Amino acid sequence: MSAIARVVNLVKNYNLEGGLVQALRGVNLDFEEGDFVALMGPSGSGKSTLLNLLGCLDRPSAGHYYLGNQDVSQMDDDQLSEIRSRYLGFIFQSYNLIAQYTVVENIQVPLLYQGKMNQQTYHRCVRLAQMVGLGDRLDHRPTQLSGGQQQRVAIARSLVNNPHVILADEATGNLDTKTSIEIMELLTALNEMGKTIIMVTHENDIAEWARRVVRMRDGNVESDERKRRVHRRPTNPLVGSRR
Repeated sequence: MSAIARVVNLVKNYNLEGGLVQALRGVNLDFEEGDFVALMGPSGSGKSTLLNLLGCLDRPSAGHYYLGNQDVSQMDDDQLSEIRSRYLGFIFQSYNLIAQYTVVENIQVPLLYQGKMNQQTYHRCVRLAQMVGLGDRLDHRPTQLSGGQQQRVAIARSLVNNPHVILADEATGNLDTKTSIEIMELLTALNEMGKTIIMVTHENDIAEWARRVVRMRDGNVESDERKRRVHRRPTNPLVGSRR
């Protein structure tokens, strides 16, 4: 596998009232195409800061971030927005759905921002809803869905632009154990279809689903372990439980 993303001597500092906070202290990591990486570490370790930089939601204080062959470290806001829309998909702990929108409309949101809505893209959103097991809930709004169903909407939304990399921030943090397993089965299936997934988690049992675990502490990489995945997915998890 080739590196789809790479960070070189990545530094991120924050100037807060209490003084300078060094969130990242010269991190070097390669992320291979088609990999499934869990970023772990205690609060303040730098894992969420790293994910934000990988997602082009923030800029590093020093160092370089290469996405494919592009150095995105010093891009301006418009350029970063273009990179996010073309290459990256996001899944958040709190789902970040729009309350007044239906399932299909929430999946459409990235396309609406880009002015790319048409009949063809609408049908693509419907197919994505069906793929994550919500084909019979297309007109439901978030308040009519369980937490697991809302996260399935968020996963479908993350796929709408066919991203190179999916970034997940505590994607199962608000879910019960059974629903968390269902979401991880879905992410595993997407990974086995070729999607590169980088997720932040503080839960060891969730990290077990990844192919690689990077542990961080005090803004540094403490360990980087590649392992054999122990979980097996069901035959067709993409249209599995609708909890």
